[in-house]
Amino acid sequence: MELILTIALFAFSSGITPGPNNIMLMSSGVNFGVKRSLPHLFGICIGFPAMVLAIGLGLSAVFQSFPVLHSIIKYVGITYLLYLAWLIANSSAKMNGKDTPSPLTFIQAAAFQWVNPKAWVMGIGAVAAFTSMSHTLAPQVATISLVFFVVALPSAFIWLGFGVALKRILKNQKQQKIFNVTMALLLVLSILPMIRP
Repeated sequence: MELILTIALFAFSSGITPGPNNIMLMSSGVNFGVKRSLPHLFGICIGFPAMVLAIGLGLSAVFQSFPVLHSIIKYVGITYLLYLAWLIANSSAKMNGKDTPSPLTFIQAAAFQWVNPKAWVMGIGAVAAFTSMSHTLAPQVATISLVFFVVALPSAFIWLGFGVALKRILKNQKQQKIFNVTMALLLVLSILPMIRP
């Protein structure tokens, strides 16, 4: 039980801090509200623990054997994050008479975890820190994934709630545009540590 609480504390402290997922969830809350953002939220909450499970059950060994795969994922991730930043910056409601773009789907949000640098750091860190080779690995990794799922739900809802609350403050299209551009810039800033060799 003590180990589960330790994992939960790690999951909460790393999951509640700003990162690409949380910035995009808050932006989705502002632009689309809770109901339309739920597939995005659940894509994160299920996609990330699934990724942790895959990492713990052997994917990290694949990347050690073929480091070029890690580099490919890294640069695909950078490109995709820049694309998402552009979408966020241009997602003000009815801007230029056009409808607001759609929020991320469940599949898009789940797949995004595989190119999210913060998700990789959290996943690899959790598997390295909370598993022991003296016990069977699969149940340990399953426990870590389950704890991340349970902790991810309230963390994600907090960030989505921030966005919905901000929507009430952002009274006009100009304010919403400033917010969206600011969130896009923060997303780009979150990429900078990833660019270093």
